[in-house]
Amino acid sequence: MTGGEVSTHPHTPAEAWATLMAGNARFVDSNSSHPNQDAARRTSLVATQHPFAVIFGCSDSRLAAEIIFDLGLGDAFVVRTAGHVIDNTVLGSLEYSVDYLNVPLIVVLGHDNCGAVTATQQAVATGAMPGGFIRDLVERITPSVLTSLRKDKDADVSAMITEHVKQTAARLVENSPIIASAVARQRTSVVGLTYRLSDGRADLVYSNGSLGV
Repeated sequence: MTGGEVSTHPHTPAEAWATLMAGNARFVDSNSSHPNQDAARRTSLVATQHPFAVIFGCSDSRLAAEIIFDLGLGDAFVVRTAGHVIDNTVLGSLEYSVDYLNVPLIVVLGHDNCGAVTATQQAVATGAMPGGFIRDLVERITPSVLTSLRKDKDADVSAMITEHVKQTAARLVENSPIIASAVARQRTSVVGLTYRLSDGRADLVYSNGSLGV
């Protein structure tokens, strides 16, 4: 149903999670329906928006959230930084989605072969830091890499990426009273996913809140 509307709008974390995963399954199977992409949908969103998920993901060009979850206009509030690194602007954006848009699901989306995490792993291993503001990215990812190495001194980049997703998701709740309150009231859930570039599948590696699974 190219350009069609989704049948219902998810209002709970469990409904949002189910909708998101159903979309990813369609994408993996090369059966994307491309919902909510027609002129009627575009017109309906002129004055308002009611996204059912906020996706905080890596800026990597291979990680286009609306495509890999088969979403359309108005479905997702998307925030992206290299290595899904948190700063005050990111926290403010996510808090806005929860406090003003009542989004029931926050997704932290990482992926294999992440360049930002790989650069951090190399900096930790060699002691050579990159220049410019790339250094700031590396410094913010370093705690995740070090935690991964403490758990397993032979940890590879894939393990570090998973750890970084987990730590990022946990840090959102720890650092934001607004997000923490929404999770405590079961109005919003926070999940961490790792995306596999080869087959397009997003796997759950962290959750805080009820997903109905």
